Amino acid sequence: MTDSAIQKVDPKLLEVLVCPVTKTRLDYDAKAQELLSRAAGLAFPIVDGVPRLRVADARAIEDKPAGR
Repeated sequence: MTDSAIQKVDPKLLEVLVCPVTKTRLDYDAKAQELLSRAAGLAFPIVDGVPRLRVADARAIEDKPAGR
């Protein structure tokens, strides 16, 4: 995905959205078009500008140190 194709999420929306599992804040990954819940270890996709905050739509993420 090119930089020009990356969609932005409204910062106000990010202030109110929380992880549906842990109720903690979500981090926005613009390049991957995902909302990340580090507490739950899940990445929720953003499809056509709409966050999909269903666990069934999420993928597991792993935070590994760089180079491993």
